[in-house]
Amino acid sequence: MLSKNQIKLITSLKQKKYRQQHGLFVVEGVKTIRELLQSNLELHSIYTTETFNIDAKSEFLISEVELKKISFLKTPNRALSIFKIPKSKSIDKTQLIVALDDVRDPGNLGTIIRLCDWFGIKDLVCSKETVDCFNPKVIQATMGSITRVNICYVDLIEFLSDSELTSFGAFMDGNSIYKIKIPSEGVLVMGNEANGISKEVESLVKKKISIPRFGELQETESLNVATATAILLSEFRRSSC
Repeated sequence: MLSKNQIKLITSLKQKKYRQQHGLFVVEGVKTIRELLQSNLELHSIYTTETFNIDAKSEFLISEVELKKISFLKTPNRALSIFKIPKSKSIDKTQLIVALDDVRDPGNLGTIIRLCDWFGIKDLVCSKETVDCFNPKVIQATMGSITRVNICYVDLIEFLSDSELTSFGAFMDGNSIYKIKIPSEGVLVMGNEANGISKEVESLVKKKISIPRFGELQETESLNVATATAILLSEFRRSSC
């Protein structure tokens, strides 16, 4: 049976300040939990309607009614777990890095983390205004990729100023990604969903790139930031093959 303290802790982790205070985050769904259990992340506890056959001190068998009380999902998926937030590793500045400037949507960030995993991007650099990567909706969208990408929150202005890598920024009026020479290393900067890359960051971007529109009417204003990231990463990787 769940205690009041357990319920209070779990529900508090929906908010960033409590995740940071406790150094914990929530993961839901049997498949994702099993994947994280096989990673280097440290488990705090699991609340489940079916046993995972792990350390008895960490596992709590609960009813479906109890799971609904603590789940952040409309339809709970048999288990909820809590993991300890890992420390960020040092950034490898000899490879291709993705940098996010004020990306606010959890689904977009989660998808971009998955894309980094898919395209072998080791480091994802986020401005401090970007949504927290341990937000439950972000975790859900990563489908386990959160364990394979090093995510760092930095002062993006300072990071780009200090970086010796060529920075590529996604803009509507940039040079076509299909017509420029693309190196195997660099920093790919993606901007906010509504406003794009900020003026301060734009001033530090060395090369402006874009994804050209091919539709006859040319009326589509822009691409979703995660979709644009997928296209650009595909081109970066294709050029290095």
